[in-house]
Amino acid sequence: MRCVVTGGAGFIGSHWTDHLLGHGHAVIVIDNLITGSLQNLAHLQGHPGFQFIHQDVTLDISLDGPVDFVYHFASPASPADFKRFPIQILKAGAMGTHKTLGLALAKGARFLLASTSEVYGDPQVHPQPESYWGNVNPLGERGVYDEAKRYAEALVMAYHRMHGLDTRIARFFNTYGPRMRMDDGRLVPSFLACVQEGKPLTLHGDGQQTRSFAYISDLVAGLQKLSESDFHEPVNLGSE
Repeated sequence: MRCVVTGGAGFIGSHWTDHLLGHGHAVIVIDNLITGSLQNLAHLQGHPGFQFIHQDVTLDISLDGPVDFVYHFASPASPADFKRFPIQILKAGAMGTHKTLGLALAKGARFLLASTSEVYGDPQVHPQPESYWGNVNPLGERGVYDEAKRYAEALVMAYHRMHGLDTRIARFFNTYGPRMRMDDGRLVPSFLACVQEGKPLTLHGDGQQTRSFAYISDLVAGLQKLSESDFHEPVNLGSE
């Protein structure tokens, strides 16, 4: 296949790009590098099936030739980014999703949205099934990411229902592994940073809260299964 991966220079996107190339597919990565890094793709330079386009995903995407699958991963996603890039996050979820869905529709390609467990907000149900609608504060600092992904999911389902586009929605939980930013702001890199600096591990709250973790290779395996399925509703990808 010939695949497009937006946000492919990021932590998860670069691992997914490796997976696709490793299975013989051609991959076009589109990334504006606002939070992604070319270092994550340096090992792919010269690969005959790899192409990188430095572009903001909220702009019109024009590609020659066929496209079989569009994977929309582009968005600042770390808690540390919510204050720094609130408008960019909202635009990636709204305009970026619209542009990539338009590309998939024009090319007759399948489409997968990288969504998030943040669509559940501050959940009142534990654990969260995909049927749970969530408890989201649209005015808080985290609201820009929560609402961007909730809107993106609604837009994907609208394209599926109105245009018959073959779509999938993956809700990522706390994913960790190589290439993760140490200033990510999430639990695993924060703990690792404390260890590297010889500082005590910082626990917020009473320490009784839980997290759903997934190692990057397990997330990739889940994405592969979802890509091969014909299931169109959101699917949680994380530990129980």
